[in-house]
This record gives sequence, C-alpha cells and structure tokens, in this order.
Amino acid sequence: MGEVANQRHAAPSSNAATVAATSSTPTSAASAHGPDRPFLAADVGGTHARIGLVSGRGDGQRPVNVLHFHRYGCADWPSLTAMLRDFVAQLAHTPHAAAAHDIRECAVACAGYVLDDAIVNGNLAWPVSISAIRDGLGIRQLAVINDFEAVAYATQFIDAADTRAIIEAPAPLPGPVLVMGPGTGLGSAVLLPGSPRARVLATEAGQISLAPGSEREIEILRLLRRERSHVPFEDALSGPGLLKLYRALAELHGREPRWTTPAEVTAAALQGEDPVAREVLEVFCGLLGSFVGDLGLLYGARAIYLAGGILPRIHDFLLASTFAERYFNKGVMRAWLQQVPVRLIEHGQLGVIGAAGWFLDEGRHADARSTT
Repeated sequence: MGEVANQRHAAPSSNAATVAATSSTPTSAASAHGPDRPFLAADVGGTHARIGLVSGRGDGQRPVNVLHFHRYGCADWPSLTAMLRDFVAQLAHTPHAAAAHDIRECAVACAGYVLDDAIVNGNLAWPVSISAIRDGLGIRQLAVINDFEAVAYATQFIDAADTRAIIEAPAPLPGPVLVMGPGTGLGSAVLLPGSPRARVLATEAGQISLAPGSEREIEILRLLRRERSHVPFEDALSGPGLLKLYRALAELHGREPRWTTPAEVTAAALQGEDPVAREVLEVFCGLLGSFVGDLGLLYGARAIYLAGGILPRIHDFLLASTFAERYFNKGVMRAWLQQVPVRLIEHGQLGVIGAAGWFLDEGRHADARSTT
C-alpha cells in the first residue's frame, strides 16, 4: 500500500477551468481552502458509489456535515466522472444550489490503490483516471484514500448505539481499532491512536493466503487451488467468494449449481430451501471468525468493527454460526480476544464521512502545502 501513501494527491490541473468559473463572484485562494467550504466526498466500491456534498464543522466529535447524499449503482454508469457530474447537477434542485457553482475539491475513498494516474482495482466496473475526474469536474484538487481506510477513519466519530454487538466485551482500552469486512472484495484497515490525531494503516489483508480450519475447508481449498496457486481469503470472504464457495460445495455434494449470484445464495441459505447454500453460509461465517481473530491478534486490536455489504444481511445467522467459536480458537490468546469487542457497523455514509474527515485533517492541507 506504499503507492497509496505516496500518490494519494493528484496534482492540480494547470489548464482546467474550475467549477467556480460559472459563478459571478470570484473566490480567493485563501477562502478556497477555508475549513467550512463545501466540497465533494465519494466512497466508491465495486458495487455502489456513495457521494456527498460535505463541509467541516470544527467539532472534534462530529467534524463533518453531510449536506446532500446519494447512492449510485456502479454498473448503471459509464464512469465515476459521470456519477460525480450527475451529483453536482442534482445540487441545482436542492438548498445547496449555490455551492454547486463553487466546488473546488473532491475526496474519493476507493477500493484498490493508486498507481500513477490510475486507481487500480479489478472489482471496479470501469477504469478510473484521477486527472480525468479532476478535469471533467473542473476542480482544483482531487485526493484519493483507500475505501476501508476511510471507514476506519470514520470509526472515531460513531456511537456504540449505532452499532450491533457480535462479540460482547468490556469497554475497550485505548489502542488500535481494526475495521474489516466482505463486500465486492475483502477490505481491512487499522485506526492507530495518536496525537494530535489518529492515523490509519491501510492494508491488503484480504490477500493473505486462505488458512482452512477444518477438513471441509481443506477440501474446498483443494478445489479453489485448481484456478490459481495463491488462494487469498478474499476468494472466500466476499460476494464473488460466496459464489466460489457455493460452486465448490455443490461439486463436493455432487450437485449442479442452482444459484448464479451471491444474493441468491444468501437468500436460499437464510430461507432454508437449499442445504448446500446453507452450508456455504456456515463455512463463510466460520472462516470469517477465524480470520477476524487472526487480524485482531496481528494488529493488537482493542476493538474490531465489521463492515461491508454482506454482513448486515446475515446478522442473525452470523450470531448463531461458528463465528465466535472460531474467533476465540486461538490457543493461549483466547483470553486476549475475550477482552476485544466485535461490533457490526452499517456502511451507509461512513465512507463519505471518513474520506471527508481525512481530507479535512490531512489531504487538503498536504496538497495545499505542495502546491502553494
């Protein structure tokens, strides 16, 4: 992830007209970087993109105002630029119409990593060029942060009442906070406490080699290895991973697969109409518990938040599964993990809030220093 750290900030365009050029009132460079100036923040995953018009509010506990918000289906749009332009056009019909003429900045939380001018991720519906977005919107600055890095940043600002318990434990001691979860991919990041502000360690933990914890999982791994020699946890703990588990287990049962989407497999499992699909979800939850426990120990986590698009839908199933058994099955480290709460968070606006909060703390000022 070093490339993300080193190349987050796209250089400002030398010839792009800014959105502010459509306004009759010029804005000074100083006010363009004012803490309350509205800007765009986007959270882009493989399936959905969430976009907000946001501003800072100078409150350490709630530092971001979300002024307007919309969720897009990525497959319905030809590019991220098209979605962002549509969002800006929407603002003309809201109380924030004036802000639409004076947007200078955008913070994007996106799955994958930055390489030169591109955001690299095989799960995205289209290629993403940083300069094309910036020029297409006519903005001064576009900064990119990993999507789970943004969600981890946002955990500083959430209330426990807005989460659901998976593993109960005493109030956590100060220390690292792990955020991870399966969606189109398997994301993971760690919030590290610090002064004057916390930092976030972006990771590619989803690419760690899959470690089976039962004879059944060994059989599944053997089948998955036919496709490629390196089988990461993401190949099981994600939407596409659910389908891979389903096809593998259907083969082990000697059955033809019935379902073709992760949603179909999940629905069949929850409705009890397909024993193979139900076993898929059981294996999924067991592997997840084992992996979450491993990451908790690896990073010395004092609290763990689970996010992603899949888990809210299977919350009750997860509680009744072997998740907790596998989470605690770490030998002498069981006592440590018994002190680490695991809670489920709804993704919602968290990625947008995290990207905006990070940008206010780090991205805006870092780019301003490098370009003034």
